[in-house]
Amino acid sequence: MLHLPFPVRDAATDSGSDALGKLPDWDLSDLYTAEDAPELTRDLEWLETECADFAADYEGKVADLDAAGLLGCVLRNEKISEIAGRVMSFAGLRYYQQTTDADRAKFLSDCQEKITTYTTPLVFFTLELNRIDDATLDGHLAANADLARYKSVFRRIRAMKPHQLSDELEKFLHDMGVVGDAWEKLFDETIAGLEFTVDGETRGIEGTLNLLTEQDRSQREAASRELARVFGENIKVFARVHNTQSKEKEVIDRWRKMPSAQAGRHLSNDVEPEVVEALRAAVVAAYPKLSHRYYELKRKWLGLGKMQVWDRNAPLPMEDTRIVGWDEAEDTVMSAYSAFDARMGEIAAPFFSKGWIDAGVKPGKAPGAFAHPTVTTVHPYIMLNYLGKPRDVMTLAHELGHGVHQVLAAGQGEMLSSTPLTLAETASVFGEMLTFRKILDTSTDPVQRKVLLAGKVEDMINTVIRQIAFYDFECKLHEARRGGELTPDDINALWMSVQAESLGPAFEFMDGYETFWAYIPHFVHSPFYVYAYAFGDGLVNALYSVYADGKDGFEDLYFDMLKAGGSMHHSELLKPFGLDASDPAFWDKGLSMISGFIDELEAMEG
Repeated sequence: MLHLPFPVRDAATDSGSDALGKLPDWDLSDLYTAEDAPELTRDLEWLETECADFAADYEGKVADLDAAGLLGCVLRNEKISEIAGRVMSFAGLRYYQQTTDADRAKFLSDCQEKITTYTTPLVFFTLELNRIDDATLDGHLAANADLARYKSVFRRIRAMKPHQLSDELEKFLHDMGVVGDAWEKLFDETIAGLEFTVDGETRGIEGTLNLLTEQDRSQREAASRELARVFGENIKVFARVHNTQSKEKEVIDRWRKMPSAQAGRHLSNDVEPEVVEALRAAVVAAYPKLSHRYYELKRKWLGLGKMQVWDRNAPLPMEDTRIVGWDEAEDTVMSAYSAFDARMGEIAAPFFSKGWIDAGVKPGKAPGAFAHPTVTTVHPYIMLNYLGKPRDVMTLAHELGHGVHQVLAAGQGEMLSSTPLTLAETASVFGEMLTFRKILDTSTDPVQRKVLLAGKVEDMINTVIRQIAFYDFECKLHEARRGGELTPDDINALWMSVQAESLGPAFEFMDGYETFWAYIPHFVHSPFYVYAYAFGDGLVNALYSVYADGKDGFEDLYFDMLKAGGSMHHSELLKPFGLDASDPAFWDKGLSMISGFIDELEAMEG
């Protein structure tokens, strides 16, 4: 799953590459040495055989298994998930390194099709688990401690029980998954293949988005207009992808009797709809005191009557625009991690020394940044598009937080390690906060402190305000699609309906900005994913306040929370810290940290 910390990636221009130093590349050999590696061939052959054997051994029999038999069934299913995940991680990571390479795209597609074919006969497993009555399953869990470890997995599977279709239909939908994947690949390949010409130089999307953070306002404007031009030329393709994906989702949701387009995401996130709505309501209510207030400050700092979209991520006039080399970025983040707890530094260190990070911008490489956990028997890999802006250091801190979390959770095993999205951003945002506080605490210059605070506020606005606006856009998009095909103009209008509300009166919007929904990958890959960022930021702000208040044993409690992976509900994980996400005041506590930073910035103006 992709994890992009901010919708607009912030990086330096290609011309600064010499100042960056040597950037690390992935070494994927811990997965497989090559696409024709004998180990990979062996694993695919094992999968084909084991999936068939699993179906022969268990189909129609799961409800009749005793506790020991059910445990054996679960463990075999977990091993299949591990081997399939290893293959797909290798194929996917190679593809994201160079999405325009036809051989890599074919290899990924071939692996997806094989594994889909092999695993389709396994669809019965969760369906039959849900046919075990509650009393029988409770008895099995009470009788076998090893099986009881999987209680949270059973709980999440059984939450889908009201939305379960017939065995035949479930297998059909599983088989058809590769068709939806093809639309995602069309989106990825289209984005990666776009070319933008600014000031006579042709760039990909990463290099062009980067220009939106340049000091030169005319260059930011030129980049914005070029982005709008190219998005406009390709808007029919993007509209087709969104129409198809959202219609496919609507059909599946209707058959599953989902109460809303968002309901499936809430179930997979193991979070109650009312908790998400409390978050959304708190953020929207805070627009005036957060984003509106901050951007009014920024408008004055930039000396503008009105801000344009190309000013949103502009550096401040007094900001140091130097390139941050890779070694300095590593030292900054590692010192912050180690200062919090030496164990965190020890877990993070191999990412830099063992080829677990792919940092440089390269032709055809996927945009953005993510941390991919691969499988629990290997280790995570981090992808960046690092070009040396201060915010790129924060992106490194963010993705490294994911990596540390994934390493710690791996001990839970394949079925329990994966953290619901609502908590998946916890370690990443906490890692950013540690890094930010470390830099802020060592800053004695008032101007530098102002720049640091402003940068953090902007990042928080991008993580909270902007992502909730994205979530509202998606809600409107999926609702509108239920009424019929949407034209590009229809989607454009939905996008603009949330932009002015969230950004505030300091902004004007250029012609063409209405198409900027087109490049956000989450809308295509993971509908409604985006609220997880706001959830994570609000949660971490509340969590950090507990840490700052000096709670005894905080570090150990924090490590225990990360080690839990997906084995516990968010209410259980937060209880040791005295926090409750179902309490509306919880979100206000998180938002008040952002407001406090803006208060400090306003006081500097006095």
